[in-house]
Amino acid sequence: MKANKGSAGVDGMTVGGITDYLKQHWPAIREQLLSGTYEPKPVRRVEIPKPDGGVRKLGIPTVQDRLIQQAVMQVLQRQWDSTFSDHSYGFRPGRSAHQAVAQAQQYIAAGYGWVVDLDLEKSFDRVNHDKLMGQIAKRVEDKRLLKLIRAFLNAGVMENGLVSPSVEGTPKGVHFLHCCPTSCSTNSTVSLECRGHRYVRYADDSNIYVRSARGSTGDGKHHAIHHAKAQTQGEGSPDRR
Repeated sequence: MKANKGSAGVDGMTVGGITDYLKQHWPAIREQLLSGTYEPKPVRRVEIPKPDGGVRKLGIPTVQDRLIQQAVMQVLQRQWDSTFSDHSYGFRPGRSAHQAVAQAQQYIAAGYGWVVDLDLEKSFDRVNHDKLMGQIAKRVEDKRLLKLIRAFLNAGVMENGLVSPSVEGTPKGVHFLHCCPTSCSTNSTVSLECRGHRYVRYADDSNIYVRSARGSTGDGKHHAIHHAKAQTQGEGSPDRR
């Protein structure tokens, strides 16, 4: 976390100041975590300009919340990562967007030059909290941890000094919360693997690689796209790359 040198959250606490703060306050924080009464602070909304115009809205948690999120994510990743598809590259230790691009290039070089591009518009913004928690509960038995994850989902967003409730979605920039929906959206990838499709997935972006335009619109691909849309409420369309 120190290596990332992240910005301060709504409380103004910096990464450099968290060590001394925890020396004094950690016993109380630990008790709150163990008793299930820990209350995360709202994330701070910031806007980052996009290269093609417009802005990308990010959520910056407090340093304390980020520390706890990182601890939880490290535990969950050890349990969940082995269940993820080898074709999935987003929010996973030891994997990157560069590796996803390299795999895509290999498929294209092998003759799979037609791409079914699944564009899942605002997928993280529209995550249903109840459905997400229902899926996580199938993997996590600890009620305190489930309550903590729910608390992070419902922490709210502070923008221009005003706090808005979080009723759906996971804030961009909070990778811990992105790991959860990523881990629970395996049905569509399992469907693709069962049909032997060549594909690459990075978070909410997925590409299926086929040899011809017919392959990109045939019954098998149509079923895969339909299944993926049913799982994520995204849109899919064939595209020559």
